[in-house]
Amino acid sequence: MRKGSIRQLYIDELKDLYNAETQLTKALPKMAKASSNDELRQAFEEHLRQTSEHVSRLEQIFEMLDESPSGQKCLGMEGLVKEGSETMKEKYDDTVMDAAIIGAAQRVEHYEIAAYGTVKAFAELLGENEHMSLIERTLEEEKQTDRKLTQLAESVNTEAVEGEEEEVEEEEVEAGEPSRKATGKGASRRAA
Repeated sequence: MRKGSIRQLYIDELKDLYNAETQLTKALPKMAKASSNDELRQAFEEHLRQTSEHVSRLEQIFEMLDESPSGQKCLGMEGLVKEGSETMKEKYDDTVMDAAIIGAAQRVEHYEIAAYGTVKAFAELLGENEHMSLIERTLEEEKQTDRKLTQLAESVNTEAVEGEEEEVEEEEVEAGEPSRKATGKGASRRAA
């Protein structure tokens, strides 16, 4: 194979993705464990099962290419996983931690969506139709996971904000101050 060819770039990108997915199989159980929301935990567990399938699909593509999947380190995923690990060390309340974990997970999903979109375009250019069908399945699953995380974020983020407002109101009542509800401040913030 000619060095510097689009085929070589395609193989390098697939190797990068393979390493990214492998890193993710190690990170997802930690994200699930750090989640206090049952639905979020289940979403991570389901995505771990899907990620194992993604690894298998990539291995199928490497077999068809008669190439090894190893040899490439995905620095982008390494950074995203490290950032997510740092987030999970923070001392956030449970719902705020769930919101933070969702944010970290969505950054991962967006990275994967971009990467799979790229290799799909290369597979199409190279006429690798069998590869394309495997890549398209994975790409659709990544998009579904992102949509699921967005739905979860809507409820989790709302719970986190409501929990903080209730905490502030309790502190104000304990301090002898009128509650936000009584002054109307809490309602206007939620409406904004």
